[in-house]
Formats: sequence, C-alpha cells, structure tokens
Amino acid sequence: MRILIRTFFRGLRLVLAPVMLISEKLSTPQAIERSPEEQARVDEACQNLALYQFRTCPFCIKVRKEIARLGLNIEVRDAQLDPDHRRELQEGGGRVKVPCLKIIHDDGVTEWLYESEDINAWLHRRFGKAEAQAA
Repeated sequence: MRILIRTFFRGLRLVLAPVMLISEKLSTPQAIERSPEEQARVDEACQNLALYQFRTCPFCIKVRKEIARLGLNIEVRDAQLDPDHRRELQEGGGRVKVPCLKIIHDDGVTEWLYESEDINAWLHRRFGKAEAQAA
C-alpha cells in the first residue's frame, strides 16, 4: 500500500510540476524601476544573499516571484537536486527545509531565514520601493 501511495504522489508531481513552472513564468510580475546607481547598490547588497529552494515548491515559487518583483539578483541554489547545496543548507541552517534565505550580514554573521512569508517580508523591508527611494 505504501508503494502505491508513493507512486501516486510521484506521478501527481510529474504532472503538476510543468503546470506550476509555466504558471510561475506567466504570472511573474514586472520588476520595480530603479536608477542605474540604485540598482547597482541593490545588486551589491544581493551578493550576500542566497536562496535555497526546490524548483517546484509552491512556497519557493512565491519567494522567487517576490525576488523578481523587487528586481533582485539573488543566487538561487537548488537544495533538491544539488547535494552540495543540500549539505550546506543542512549544516548551516540546521535542517533541509525550503525556502531558506542565507543572509551574510556586514559584520560576517550568517543568518538562515526560513518561511516564505518571513523571507518576503524581510526582502520587502530591505529592498522595497520606499526603502530604495530613501537610500
């Protein structure tokens, strides 16, 4: 029975994965506009960020859409298919759970931020339009 259930969900994932990825591409919002100098500062700040994710995870898709909306160049690391990234996530964050944003602060301290809502809120506070205009 266990094998039957596992096979059913694997099949379901195979069918839904392309639908989810196409939906993401079609519904990803336009990036906010910044001046070239502003965008350069944002790009520099993004050098200290990495998103650990699974390609078809709905919560990861939600974070990737926010990254696109904010026009951020954050490295995306696949913790499902890349064993090195999976190991980094396990060792650094303490668990293999996605999405997870790795933040290296200016003082060298590394923070591992889990939960899509928390990640999106942090990205919006750090890189949102009001913040970009104040910088």
